[in-house]
This record gives sequence, structure tokens and C-alpha cells, in this order.
Amino acid sequence: MGKVVAQASVSLDGFIAGPGGSGFDRLFAWCTAGDVATPSAQPDRLTYRTSAGTAGYLRDTMARTGALVVGRGQFDMTGGWGGSHPIGDVPVFVVTHRPPENWVNTVTPFTFVTDGVESAVRQAVAAAGGRDVGVGPGSLVGQALDLGLLDELRLDLVPVVLGGGVRMLDGVGAAPVDFGDPEVIVGAGVTHLIYRRSVPTT
Repeated sequence: MGKVVAQASVSLDGFIAGPGGSGFDRLFAWCTAGDVATPSAQPDRLTYRTSAGTAGYLRDTMARTGALVVGRGQFDMTGGWGGSHPIGDVPVFVVTHRPPENWVNTVTPFTFVTDGVESAVRQAVAAAGGRDVGVGPGSLVGQALDLGLLDELRLDLVPVVLGGGVRMLDGVGAAPVDFGDPEVIVGAGVTHLIYRRSVPTT
């Protein structure tokens, strides 16, 4: 049975983007900070070059992911990844109030979900074939956490302070939410922290 997972590169002060959409050069510098190559599904456009530890983490994440849930903001910012998401041809569910007009799929099957995060995650779990579902980043993560849908948080912690911007976990209303001690993978320019949701004791 797959898990519902949120993953993002995060600054030390908890931001996934700096003020005015800045900071991505620092947040993702670890993707090219080593000498071990990990091709994405679009190797001509993106091949990670990282430490060996990070390479194993990336390959595990890509192998485990069977579907994605993303927000309309990320979809628009990337131009729908040109019709081909870098993680592969897994189905992508885009949470939006208004589907884009005249969108034509190429490689990645996109589904535009207009009835909320819970519906999108439910559809993604069904489509993932027992593999993991990736959610977010952005406000979808907080919404999924509030709904009790997240099993795991994967934080790619980058040693930079951005001082403002978009928080990884903003607007969570269901706090406190407990996670267990993290699995820690130390890379070059990044520390990967895998937090698994604690099961309440009775």
C-alpha cells in the first residue's frame, strides 16, 4: 500500500520560496552539487548531479511515486512542464477552480480536479497502483495535513535563511500534528529529513 507524501526543498526558516518568488537558485543548488548523475524522465532537460546519498534518495522517491497532486499555481508556473512531468508519465491531478481551456496532453496524463484536495488525493491514490502519491508543494500540503491525508513529510533542508516568502506549512488549522523522529540522509548542500506520521496511541 502506497503512502501520501509531501516533499519540498525548504530553507532553515521554513520557506519553499523567498520574497517575490526569489531564492530558487539557493533552494535547489543541491541538485547540481555533486558528481553522481540521476537522470529525470527528461534527461536532456534535467539530470541531477548530487552526492551518493542524495542520489539514492532521489531514485527511491522516483521509483515509489505512482501519481502526483499539484496546485494550479505550480502547473501554470511550469507551463504544465511542457506536457511531460520530470518524474515520468505518472498521472498528475491538478487542483483548480477553473481548468485551462484548450489544454492538450502530450506524455503526462493531467486531470483537472475542481472539487478540492480530498477528491484529488482520492483519485490519485486509486490511479497510483499501490505506489506513493506526492502532494504539493504549496498550500495543498497544509490542506492535506488538515484533512488527515498525509502519511509522510520529506523535507530537503537547505542551509540558507530566506527571511520571508512562501512557507512549507502555512495555514495548518489542525495543529498539533505529531510525527516520529526523522530518517536523516546527509547530502552535499542539503539534509533530507523523512518524517512519518505518528499513529495515535489509545
